[in-house]
Amino acid sequence: MLFSVVHRTTYRYTSAVSLSHHTAHLRPLDLPYQTCRSHQLAISPLPTSVEEDRDYFGNGVAAFNITQPHRELVVEATSEVEIFVRDRPDYLFDRPWEDVAAETAIVRTPGALYATEFLFPSPSVEITDSVTAFAQISFVPGRSILEAALDLNRRIFEEFTFDSQATTITTAPAEVLILKRGVCQDFAHLAIACCRAVGIPARYISGYLETQPPRDQPRLIGADASHAWLSVYGGNGDWIDVDPTNDILAGIGHIALATGRDYRDVSPLRGIIIGGGEHHMDVGVDVERLLI
Repeated sequence: MLFSVVHRTTYRYTSAVSLSHHTAHLRPLDLPYQTCRSHQLAISPLPTSVEEDRDYFGNGVAAFNITQPHRELVVEATSEVEIFVRDRPDYLFDRPWEDVAAETAIVRTPGALYATEFLFPSPSVEITDSVTAFAQISFVPGRSILEAALDLNRRIFEEFTFDSQATTITTAPAEVLILKRGVCQDFAHLAIACCRAVGIPARYISGYLETQPPRDQPRLIGADASHAWLSVYGGNGDWIDVDPTNDILAGIGHIALATGRDYRDVSPLRGIIIGGGEHHMDVGVDVERLLI
């Protein structure tokens, strides 16, 4: 399946920005089930320099500077991404989650060594007693790693309400547990915290989700949005991508942008500015299916 993705971010400032430096995680990942065929970054005003590289986690990152005064910044990323059907090894249906935790604790394989990067608390994922107790309901003794991950996925979907006004980017998983509300970022962080609480590595994935308009309604350009889900370590170097916001396994419609310990590692656009006063940000995302 081939998709076109256009991600446009606009910052408007109440006073002029004299100098700014930004980093962008806007290039879709190349993965066994995903290929980024093309990627372009358009920036206005024109930056003095743009440097593209890979960050610590292997994500594509662009760093750019703007040295001319400006009251508006527009960053538009245009990508074509091909998504393939994912293979899930049969052993994931049978392997107890405790075996996965034990494999990671021993760290004798390259896959387990990499997975330990996502085993511990991180800036946005704090592990508390309440999080651990919530996790233990799904991670019962003897349950397979896939069954446990899917049960946690289902419980978050059923017990929590999507509410874009309830939280901020700094809301911790323990607070989400109390609120029982949040957005995809919050649900991903909570699920990641639960996995790590029982010794299972889990990583944050930022990206996009193809959405379909209601029947007989036109598809609105720019009406899609950024999305977030998580990847749970299944052992033997394999990972299970689950989407607690929608209670599904990530599939053809999920386009991965970047992966890290949590949102702070992979925020699509961040920067340091001199001047600017207050600012207002608009984000528009358009995900279009090109080929089946």
